[in-house]
Amino acid sequence: MKPNRKPLVLVPACNRQLGDHPFHIAGQKYVNAVRLAGCTPLIVPTAELDEIPVLLALADGVLLTGSPSNVHPSHFGEDVYDPSLPLDTARDAWTLPLIRQALAMGLPLLAICRGTQETNVALGGSLHQAVQDVGPFADHRSVSGQPADVQYADVHPVQVLPGGRLAQIVGRSSFQVNSLHGQAVNRLAPGLRVEAVAPDGIVEAFSVDAATGFNLCLQWHPEWLAASNPVSMQLLTAFGDAARAWHEQTHQQHHSPHRDPIP
Repeated sequence: MKPNRKPLVLVPACNRQLGDHPFHIAGQKYVNAVRLAGCTPLIVPTAELDEIPVLLALADGVLLTGSPSNVHPSHFGEDVYDPSLPLDTARDAWTLPLIRQALAMGLPLLAICRGTQETNVALGGSLHQAVQDVGPFADHRSVSGQPADVQYADVHPVQVLPGGRLAQIVGRSSFQVNSLHGQAVNRLAPGLRVEAVAPDGIVEAFSVDAATGFNLCLQWHPEWLAASNPVSMQLLTAFGDAARAWHEQTHQQHHSPHRDPIP
């Protein structure tokens, strides 16, 4: 008899050059967050397009991580604004179709920072490539060179829009978040619902209204010290519950005994 397994959550890796060799890399804090959600993380390297359906068939959820890299602006019809900033076209090439397929299936999806920007772009939206250079928005980047606990400290509130998925999960109208992003949602993709905004109006959270499954996209980093952050734990618990429900539903479908139709 096989042991009952926890829900399996795909964590797409970034691509990084270390010395002379390319590596697939995923931040430990995202892996830890998946475990805090009560799920088993599976870091996935760059996938071929025909591998995506195979991976999604194994999965009970997807967590899209943040990253130093930006989504290539060619995906929303723009040129690169600042060539000094890192890109990850290999990640773009498979996470954008992965997002579309996962949402179409109703697979639970939680997106963080770059993952949120990816989701908006994957569904036809665009990004501000440098929020700080577009009035009247604030500078949402962290201060470089500071220790992680300073960079990830809460710096501004978000206003939660009533009636949405985020409001239902957290049960409050505002809370404080960290801010470490130079890019943000510009044109919201069709079918997306704004869930929270920053004081300057930047979209801090959205969901895909038409998707049948749990999905929430967050511009801040809830995974940072999540175990001691009540809002982060509410978000991870909701994601984990959705992944568990997906797993139980698909497990029952695949393993229910065959019965002849009643005559």
